Amino acid sequence: MIRVNENYLKLKASYLFSDIAKRVSEFEKKNPDKEIIRLGIGDVTLPLPPACIVAFHKAVDDMASEKTFRGYGPEQGYDFLREKIAEFDYRSRGTTISADEIFVSDGAKCDTGNIQELFADEIVIAVPDPVYPVYVDTNVMAGRTGENRDDRYQGLVYLDSTESNGFVPDLPGEKVDLIYLCFPNNPTGAIATKEDLAKWVRYARDNRALILYDAAYESFIRDDSIPRTIYEIDGADEVALEFRSFSKTAGFTGTRCAFTVVPKKCRVYTEKGEEVPLHQLWLRRQTTKFNGVSYPVQRAAEAVYSDEGRKQVRELGDYYLENAANIRNGMSTIGFSCSGGVNSPYIWINGGRDSWAFFDMLLEKACVVCTPGSGFGKCGQGYVRISAFNSHENVERALDRIAKAIK
Repeated sequence: MIRVNENYLKLKASYLFSDIAKRVSEFEKKNPDKEIIRLGIGDVTLPLPPACIVAFHKAVDDMASEKTFRGYGPEQGYDFLREKIAEFDYRSRGTTISADEIFVSDGAKCDTGNIQELFADEIVIAVPDPVYPVYVDTNVMAGRTGENRDDRYQGLVYLDSTESNGFVPDLPGEKVDLIYLCFPNNPTGAIATKEDLAKWVRYARDNRALILYDAAYESFIRDDSIPRTIYEIDGADEVALEFRSFSKTAGFTGTRCAFTVVPKKCRVYTEKGEEVPLHQLWLRRQTTKFNGVSYPVQRAAEAVYSDEGRKQVRELGDYYLENAANIRNGMSTIGFSCSGGVNSPYIWINGGRDSWAFFDMLLEKACVVCTPGSGFGKCGQGYVRISAFNSHENVERALDRIAKAIK
C-alpha cells in the first residue's frame, strides 16, 4: 500500500494565513455590504517600478524573435542578474560575496524551506518565537521534530523574543546546529545591530553551527548603523547563508524572484567530522530540482539596480515606511504598546487580550484585517501584527475605524 509521510500529520490543520483567509471569507459572505481593509498578509499593493516594467516588456519582445529567444536558462540564475546583485547588494557594503555565490530563485519562502534538505535529520534546530511559520513547518514535514504540545514542537529549541529583550532573542543555553534568524524581523519588526549579529556569528563559529539569515526586508532599513547583510560581520561568510527577495523590495510578490547567498567558505560536516562545502551541495540540489526563473522576470529584476530602478525602489519603500510610521503613531495614540514600524514594514502591537479575539474584534467592528500574533508562536500570544502594505488612504481609514472600534 502507498503510505503517507506521517510527519505531515503533526502539522496544525492549516497554515496561519489560510485560517485568516477563511475567517475573512466567512465574514464577507455574512456582510457583503461592508468594505474590508486588509493590513494582514504582507502583500504589496503598489505596481512594479517603471524601470522594471520597461525591462520586462523588452525581455518579452526578446522571446518573440528567433535571434534573441531564450530557452532553458542556468538553474542558478543569469550572470547579468547575479553580477548586479553582487555589486550593489554586497560589494557596495564592503563584503567579498561574488556573483557565483548567488543563486536566483522564485522566492525566499521556497529557499528557506528547500535548504533544509541538505541537513541531517538529527540536527538540533533553534528558531525564534515568534517566528515565520515556514521555518518550523518545513522541518516538521522533514521529520526533525516531535509532536506539537502546548503550541510548541518537541525537539526544537525555541528562542523567546519578548519585550524584555527587544524581540531580539538571546543565545541558546544549549548547543544547537542550525539557527534561523530574520531581521528586520517578521513578524515583530525588530532590528538587529552589528553587535547583536556578531554574537550569533561567534556562537556559530565556536559550535560549528550554521545560521540561516532571512533578510527579505533589508531594503526598508534607513538607519546606516544597522547592517543590511549579515556578511557585514567578520566571519559570517563561514557560518551563514542569506535569503533575499524582490517581493517587498520591488513589488515582485506576483512576479516571483529572489536569491540565496551560499558562500564558498561555508562548511557542513559528515558524521565523522569531515568538512563538506555547502556551496557545492546547494548547486547540486538546484541543478537537479530547479529549472530557474524565467528570462523576462530576471531582466525585470536586473532593472532594480539601474539608476532609475534604485530611485524608484527607494520611493516604494519610503511609501510603505510612511504607512508604518502612521500605523505605529496611530496605535500608540489609541493606547497600545507597539514595536517595529521603524526600518521595517511591520508593526507589532500588544493587544492586551487573546490574539484571535483581537483579530475578530478588528474584523467585526472595524472591518480591518490584521494577523494574530499567536499564529507566529507561543510568545506571540496577546499580540497582533499590522502590515504597512496598503495605500495611504486605506491606512488612514483603517486607523480611524480602529480608534472608533476601541472607544
